[in-house]
Amino acid sequence: MASSLQSPSSLFLIAAAVALLISPATSQTCRSQTFTQSNTRFANCSDLPTLRAYLHWTYDPSATPNPTLNIAFIAPPASRDGWVAWAINPTGPGMLGAQSLIAFRDTNGSVVVRTYNISSYSSIAESRISYEVLSRRAEYSDGVMRIFATLALPAGGNTELNQVWQVGSSVRGGVPARHEFSPENLSSRGTLQLGSKAAEDKNGTATPPTSSNGGGSRTGTQSGNDNTGGSWRIRGNGLGLYGVLVLLGVFLSF
Repeated sequence: MASSLQSPSSLFLIAAAVALLISPATSQTCRSQTFTQSNTRFANCSDLPTLRAYLHWTYDPSATPNPTLNIAFIAPPASRDGWVAWAINPTGPGMLGAQSLIAFRDTNGSVVVRTYNISSYSSIAESRISYEVLSRRAEYSDGVMRIFATLALPAGGNTELNQVWQVGSSVRGGVPARHEFSPENLSSRGTLQLGSKAAEDKNGTATPPTSSNGGGSRTGTQSGNDNTGGSWRIRGNGLGLYGVLVLLGVFLSF
């Protein structure tokens, strides 16, 4: 006969069983982020592991003449007059060689995003990058900067990319100044795995690639406005929802 009160150990086991089955993606901050322009959606998003940064992206390998990568990078600059940057590095995992998009307030007060091929630690200069930039814009609100860009990637190229992100505290004469060299700044790098599927099928259902970014989260649900991903997701493991119900029944019978 079931007792009217459950023991603390039974309740703990129930909570642990349910927690193990809930996907980590449910706790991702990026999944709840929206954008000022309506119908801005991305197939994937990730809470990057450092600098309170987030990346949203859609990879389309079927785009012509080259595959495209559409991204939104979000991070607070180190100060209100600072800058944020996101980059792909085709030559290695670090900063040198990074093909960068850097956003900051221009001398007229507008928020701009410019391109930089990082070839030195001592100074940078605006320049073309290895990837064709099909579109780019930036915005600032509530202490956060956002970079939006679409890049054309090489046809038949590598779908595992080195990504680097960074923030700085000042811009001098229209040039981003050097960032801090704290452990968090120095570890702001990772891998972006684009996968081999387009972001959406013809019915508009997300079929995203996988992602991995140096300790960041991964998700397969759409992010941005009109995000239809549910807030509760169950792991597709051998136990599943039925197993949870069985466990609950067993525990409650004591």
